[in-house]
Amino acid sequence: MRFSPALLLPLLVAACATPAVERSPLAPALRAEIYGAARPATVATLVVVLHGDAGADHYRFAEAAARAIPGSVAVALLRPGYADAAGRTSPGERGAGTGDNYTPDRIAAVAETIARLRHRYDHARVVLVGDAGGAAVAANLAGIRPALVDGLVLVGCPCTLPEWRRYMQRQAPGQPWAATVASMDPLKTAGGLLPTLRAAVLVGADDKVTPVPFSRAYAEALTLRGIATDYRIIPGKGHDLLGDPEVLAATQRLAAALPKRI
Repeated sequence: MRFSPALLLPLLVAACATPAVERSPLAPALRAEIYGAARPATVATLVVVLHGDAGADHYRFAEAAARAIPGSVAVALLRPGYADAAGRTSPGERGAGTGDNYTPDRIAAVAETIARLRHRYDHARVVLVGDAGGAAVAANLAGIRPALVDGLVLVGCPCTLPEWRRYMQRQAPGQPWAATVASMDPLKTAGGLLPTLRAAVLVGADDKVTPVPFSRAYAEALTLRGIATDYRIIPGKGHDLLGDPEVLAATQRLAAALPKRI
């Protein structure tokens, strides 16, 4: 059943019988939909999913992950300033979507929500899944708050930010891609990643928005740091990759490979 917000615990809570519940009214936590019926003390894997810059289209993947990974709960977060098709919103400013919203304050808002979730599911390994711009946020977060993340799945990541923004300026010259931004570059924050992290980096071979080189460079940086990295180029696929079975399979493999928390 769906809980009334008045009945929710002070922290974000998992569903009892159906895949999702509404988040608690706790501010300034980001809006979250939580999938999975496991009790918090029994959750072995917490999957947190971040959508891309174009909007919130990550709920279906979160639900699929909760069903596919044993003993898991999956949380679809709305990034700061975003609203979904149902009108649910997260506090903050969305930005222009030109690589301008991977900033320290927005990353901190995501990190704080994950920290609260990690406290709630204190026996769970945290797998952070990011799609497109959400992948850039996820990669930066893992670099500057490494203790929050055990596994990282990046899908179509603009992971070399200055080069990607120059590329996009050529593709869409009428947009403000050349404007100075305060966003963090995942390739630079990669130095803070823990060597115990496990990662999966996936990109469509035909991706015209975040082409292969922007993911490859980051995957190579992870490998050089000794981080176990599952890097895959998916043939015949473009930028809309989150719903592809390869992404779910990579998330399953990564979750299964993580050591259990005591």
